[in-house]
Amino acid sequence: MKTLRTTKIGDTVKVVKLHGDGAVKRRIMDMGITKGVEVFVRKEAPLGDPIEITVRGYELSIRKADAEMIEVE
Repeated sequence: MKTLRTTKIGDTVKVVKLHGDGAVKRRIMDMGITKGVEVFVRKEAPLGDPIEITVRGYELSIRKADAEMIEVE
């Protein structure tokens, strides 16, 4: 299973499935990350957390713990 956390910088991936329980999953969906949307991994913070992504035309920073719950292809 490939997750957003393991995606390399500069790659564009498509969201396949969201894992996690109710509140966390809902928060991820509220940020615009839903099944079928394309996500571009822009850069990573100097210490590795968070990562910056582009989704639905806007830039978003997401923690690696949350990125681990997003399955991509």
